[in-house]
Amino acid sequence: MRNQTVQVSVEQVPMAQPTAMVKQLLPWLVAMAFFMESLDTTILNTAVPIIAEAMHVPPLSMKSVLASYTLSLAVFIPVSGWMADRFGTKRVFAYAIGLFTVASFLCGLCHDIYVLTAFRVLQGCAGAMMIPVGRLTLVKTYNKSDIVRILSFVTIFGWVGPVLGPVLGGTIVAHFNWSVIFFVNVPIGIVGLILVRHYLPDYREEKKEPLDFFGFVLFGSGIALLSYVLEIFGDHVMKRDLIVTLLAVSFALLVGYAIHSFRTPFPLLKTKLFQIRTFGVSVAGSFVTRLGVGGVPFLLPLLYQLALGYTPMQSGLLILPQAISGVLAKRALPQLLNRLGYRNLLLGNTVILASLLALFATVGAGTPIWLIVAQAACYGACSSLQYTTMNTMAYADVDEQSTGSAGAIASTAQELSISFGIASAGLISALFISNYSQMNMSGMMSGGLHSAFLVLGGLTLLSIFVFSNLTAGDGENISHHKHVRVRRGYR
Repeated sequence: MRNQTVQVSVEQVPMAQPTAMVKQLLPWLVAMAFFMESLDTTILNTAVPIIAEAMHVPPLSMKSVLASYTLSLAVFIPVSGWMADRFGTKRVFAYAIGLFTVASFLCGLCHDIYVLTAFRVLQGCAGAMMIPVGRLTLVKTYNKSDIVRILSFVTIFGWVGPVLGPVLGGTIVAHFNWSVIFFVNVPIGIVGLILVRHYLPDYREEKKEPLDFFGFVLFGSGIALLSYVLEIFGDHVMKRDLIVTLLAVSFALLVGYAIHSFRTPFPLLKTKLFQIRTFGVSVAGSFVTRLGVGGVPFLLPLLYQLALGYTPMQSGLLILPQAISGVLAKRALPQLLNRLGYRNLLLGNTVILASLLALFATVGAGTPIWLIVAQAACYGACSSLQYTTMNTMAYADVDEQSTGSAGAIASTAQELSISFGIASAGLISALFISNYSQMNMSGMMSGGLHSAFLVLGGLTLLSIFVFSNLTAGDGENISHHKHVRVRRGYR
């Protein structure tokens, strides 16, 4: 959330202290939001080929539907802290769940990819308010001694979505219309709204910072334009000179925001935090890593269904081990960090992760099922270790007063890299698949996707040059499990 530069008092509406019932049900309410958001993304991945066929577009064109959601998250997450301070956590959280539910329902009614993309942007705007504000409410409700237990419980549901999503998505498209995928959120959202009305405390700041509107315009337009150029470039419908011009404009906007953030007293994102070495390495390394691995959820269903001929249900089952191993790997992380340290773990795990990503290029029609499952499980465990290690490293040397801003920057960069990763995966695949009219030819799809996995593995490997800037002692203050402190901004 936003860093507070002045001391403020907190006004609670309508209750001075949360009741025992509120404290008991609040974690379930926030966990429901985590589950709804994570399920919405992963359940859609398995259905990409089916939706593309229903809308009469090439499957690679569906990357806009996936990338638009994460992009809108990245653009609007920085505003979530200001919204909660000004309008109160209860109102913002309620509107976020309501908007997410309505947008999900509208997505299910779509028959055009452009309209679907627009409603996915609306979903992203709601998700950008829902998760950060929910986490902020938990931090303000519970004592610090309880925060570790509460946040650990809530984030588990963020992993349950990826576990259930592929299988549930495959089951739905196998037996129902694909639109049911989006309608699943409707009853969950309605229950969430009822719980918010009765059990969500309302916190707001009496002394409010002004919104950095100019910074929001610079940052948002720069990021949106950059993502649009990646999308168009992958479809080969724009001249090279115009692409270069738009890229230059997008970078100029982002550089302009960086300069602006150093001059304004209340910047949207406090870029001065990048002067902290461990924070800068964590965010930059995370961004580069996700440029490679961010496109995997988009490419794997295409590989399994279009190149190998598996059904959506079978595709979801093949992705399931990846999510399960990711959940289990989190248990081993504290011991690994204690033994290896952040630098050694990130350097070694990055090499393994990039190698596993490149190995997907060997998956073909003759690959045994057990080998695909084993490879997916190993990839899921390594990616889970990588994500959690990178995320926690960002807070190693950030003081308590700046953890909110650090969390906003880290979360924004994370969503941006995922969005760019999806766009890059589609772009790279399109370069290797020359004839869109023959997208149903498994040989062409298989060769193009295999080449894309090799390139993405190489992109992931580049992050070792970023992580090599760490020293052996970096992160020692948070790597020992008994000393870990939960700070605002953890995800």
